[in-house]
Amino acid sequence: MRCVAGLLAVLAMFAMGGCMAAGQHREAVRDDSVNKLSVGAVQKEIRVGMSGADVVSVLGSPNMVSTDAKRREVWVYDKVSTERVYSNSSGGVGVLGLVIGGSAGALGSGSYEGRSGASSTTQRTLTILIKFDEQSLVRDFAYRQSSF
Repeated sequence: MRCVAGLLAVLAMFAMGGCMAAGQHREAVRDDSVNKLSVGAVQKEIRVGMSGADVVSVLGSPNMVSTDAKRREVWVYDKVSTERVYSNSSGGVGVLGLVIGGSAGALGSGSYEGRSGASSTTQRTLTILIKFDEQSLVRDFAYRQSSF
């Protein structure tokens, strides 16, 4: 009987070993390596007096270019990202046994199956404004980030 209990414990560990939460799945599939547009890039790289070419080399091309009342360029970078993660897992254990007693035998079986799931949705926005002066150099910049 101890052998059967030990076997059930080992099977249960294997069945539960494959379970992964939605957050773990998200981290496994997320790839931020190609994402140049970030608050960190603005804080670290963008400086007053930079040229437009230098800004493009750091952040890439802007989403929108407009002018202010004095006809100076204003570049807008706008990024919205949505992540949806769904994770599900299932597992089960089945037992088949033969009990022999006296002259007759009995066959018995039992099983357990479990399912669970989790989902997560996250939305993030980042807006960056780069204002240029009359010589097309950065005169001011601002950014706003939100996550919900």
